[in-house]
Amino acid sequence: MEQHGIDYIPMRERKSRPRNLGIILFGGSLTFSLIIIGWYPVAFGLGWWQAASAVLVGSMAGGAVLAPMGLMGARSGTNNPVASGAFFGVGGRLIGSMLEATASLAFAAPSIWTGGDALAGALARYFNMHDANIPRLIAYAVLSVLVTVVSILGHNMMVAAQRFMIPTAGLCMLVGIGVYGRLFDANYSGTHHLLFGSLAATWVASALVCCSTVASYGAYAGDWTRHISTKLHTNGSIVRAMFLGGAFGMGGPFMWGTFTACAVFASHNASADTPYVLGLVTAAPIWYIPALIYLGLASGTAQAVINTYGTGLDTSAIIPKLNRVQATLVACALATLLVYLGYFYSTLADGIGVYLALLGSFSIPWIVIMAIGHFRRKAFYDVEDLQVFNRGLKGGIYWFWHGMNLRGLLVWAISAAAGLVCSSNAWYVGPGADALGGVDFSFIVAGAAAGILYPIALRLFPEPTNMMGPSKSPAAAPDASGETSHDRLEAH
Repeated sequence: MEQHGIDYIPMRERKSRPRNLGIILFGGSLTFSLIIIGWYPVAFGLGWWQAASAVLVGSMAGGAVLAPMGLMGARSGTNNPVASGAFFGVGGRLIGSMLEATASLAFAAPSIWTGGDALAGALARYFNMHDANIPRLIAYAVLSVLVTVVSILGHNMMVAAQRFMIPTAGLCMLVGIGVYGRLFDANYSGTHHLLFGSLAATWVASALVCCSTVASYGAYAGDWTRHISTKLHTNGSIVRAMFLGGAFGMGGPFMWGTFTACAVFASHNASADTPYVLGLVTAAPIWYIPALIYLGLASGTAQAVINTYGTGLDTSAIIPKLNRVQATLVACALATLLVYLGYFYSTLADGIGVYLALLGSFSIPWIVIMAIGHFRRKAFYDVEDLQVFNRGLKGGIYWFWHGMNLRGLLVWAISAAAGLVCSSNAWYVGPGADALGGVDFSFIVAGAAAGILYPIALRLFPEPTNMMGPSKSPAAAPDASGETSHDRLEAH
């Protein structure tokens, strides 16, 4: 069982490696809650070539945004929300903890829902059942227990679970290419009803859905990279692993979703109004149904673990009195409660969808500010001062004004507000999005605003020089063995 929570992990205890990042991103994406992202472009009305190009471009762009977010955890020895205290203040970093915790819960619920739907749809197909609600509710419970066990065991078990998914769920998907390939038509031209009015607007919206999904995993990156030693692995290896994991590890399952959506749409087994998983079940031969159940149940568990593991870390960051195991139990209980409430009250499920649509406005400027700050400060973190809040103390170089760095916080708030103006979701369409034909450009606008305003804020209100690099902080300088004084303090 993993012993470390959000506390600093000494170099000698970091046993993970960059390739595990690709395993987590790829293995955790082989499930319907992520595969369905590739269904959206087809449901929006695009044909095969248009949808496939949107998925490819969007995934590559998202991977480029995601890639540098793996560096913070490896350098700070903790997860990204805690590391964000270097740029938002040790009190202001609670924004990152709340963002990741709520986003993780919002992502975990659909992972479990789609697993239950896969089982219920398969049973209905096998036994001609008209009411599969009881099997669905039982499936939710089974998935929740499995997710809780793996999340509590921690990072190594999570990596092992994702490593197991790649050959098993991957084989199911490879077989699925043959299964749905008999229905696939590369000349499929779409539904002839473009959701956003024009081909260009619909293509852009489709690419943005893929891009924002991949980029949103930037908040989780430190959960995994804090286990990677910077003495043994380079920054370049971490960045490459994050990019490849986002662009292709996540983009590949998106593309499978696009391929299968075109197949079931072209064969008239489903339409934009048909739930994606139900369309797959309807079009599949009876012998392939167990593979769909596996993709929903087993792979859904693997994806949900990524979310609840991160939520556990952030819950312990928000409530420092809880250790990682206790906080993870609380997180898994909340995720399970959310799943069942969403099943019985559809309004809550709709609300989760809206929150995920809005998430980019809040998380992307947070990611941009962290990335700029990381490179501007030459990847320097005072790992002791980052832990001040968690230890119930005050002070340190990241205390700023009452624990808040107003430079980062104000830029984040302004950027998020700009993104909300350009947001488009099921509940409202902002004036900026309305002017652009209803396309949601919120995370692009929010990220661009942060990228412009944060350097300006730093120029107008310079930060203290003791934050600018190891040369300014002798305590952080490594000795001949490669260990810092922080490592030696932990050992003592």
